[in-house]
Amino acid sequence: MTPDIHPFSIDIPQAQLDDLAARLAATRWPSELPGVGWSRGVPVAYLTDLAEYWRAEFDWRAQEAALNAHPQFVTTLDGQRLHFLHVRSPEQDATPLVLLHGWPGGVTDFLDVIGPLSDPRAHGGDPADAFHLVIPSLPGFGFSTPLAGPGMNAAKMAGLFTKLMADLGYERYGVQGYDTGSWVGPEIGKQDPEHVIGVHVNGMISFPIGAEGELDDLPEADQRRWQAMQNFNDGYLQCNSKRPQTVAYGLHDSPAGQLAWIVEKFKELTMPEDALPEQCVDRDRMLATISLYWFTGTAGSAAQIYYEELSANGWSDSWTEWTGGTGGWTAEAPTGPKVPVGVLVSAHDVTIRRWAERDHHIVHWTELGHGGHFLAMEAPAALVDDVRVFFRKVR
Repeated sequence: MTPDIHPFSIDIPQAQLDDLAARLAATRWPSELPGVGWSRGVPVAYLTDLAEYWRAEFDWRAQEAALNAHPQFVTTLDGQRLHFLHVRSPEQDATPLVLLHGWPGGVTDFLDVIGPLSDPRAHGGDPADAFHLVIPSLPGFGFSTPLAGPGMNAAKMAGLFTKLMADLGYERYGVQGYDTGSWVGPEIGKQDPEHVIGVHVNGMISFPIGAEGELDDLPEADQRRWQAMQNFNDGYLQCNSKRPQTVAYGLHDSPAGQLAWIVEKFKELTMPEDALPEQCVDRDRMLATISLYWFTGTAGSAAQIYYEELSANGWSDSWTEWTGGTGGWTAEAPTGPKVPVGVLVSAHDVTIRRWAERDHHIVHWTELGHGGHFLAMEAPAALVDDVRVFFRKVR
């Protein structure tokens, strides 16, 4: 460790837990139209039940202990505070690997994959597949706050993480990410190709760029994905990307509001589509993530990544029509050195291979056929297996 990297432990004051319980107990619940289910948002009956569980039964201290069981650190790079888990493998020649979460996620996403990835020998795997893990909270998320200022887009985040890996002494390393992490991960490879051996992503989104023939003869699966992209309810994305500060007031002040805002994404992005969120992701794990947003007050700062990548880069009124900028959702084929990229496509993902291959040097492609957006929590074994297979190819 360098002198500028300091050990960190999560210890939320009891007064904050008591305040959360009091606010949940005092929630003013809205009315709703009868018979509409989830079609217009989170049903009141569902949310009141989940909020009561959060207030009376959820054990934050147990989740806190699970996180604190792994070494954590904080540092400051280019004026930005960064929090990260650093889990060294018992295998000394393990491959360093950065794990990048998305929105609405956090370092809690990866708790089920830390053991198998860092210590495969203890989990029935091949020790040659071991990884030293660096798991940061993205700037603006969790304990990587406050944001140092505007402009914290995927490229700037990537620059911070390349410096972090250098500070940790890693000469060669890999990257894995989903959602926001699938924007940031390829940027790390683009900026640091001499040190990045490969980038593995799930939850990647690839876009048309208006090129002649790019929509012609798409395979049936890609046609369904393109249709799903166009039909997707992007109300949350519109709010996050255009008015993140305004949205923050309600979410920052009301835990019920923060709960609804995030749990709706767990409902929409997990599989199967007709299941309740806790049938796909452990309820306590989901609430651990939501609690992190609440206790760190990061509803607004975490949303800023959408503004930086979309509104600040020329996004139009629909996410399927965005054609500007040079951010994580690039509209132009990248230039310069290309690191190998592996893509894992879940049953929910809308990644279209033709467009992904236009933008990245893809050497590995897996169609999983099941699972949703939050694979590290929904199907951790499948994610671990594919990460291992990809890095065997590029290591």
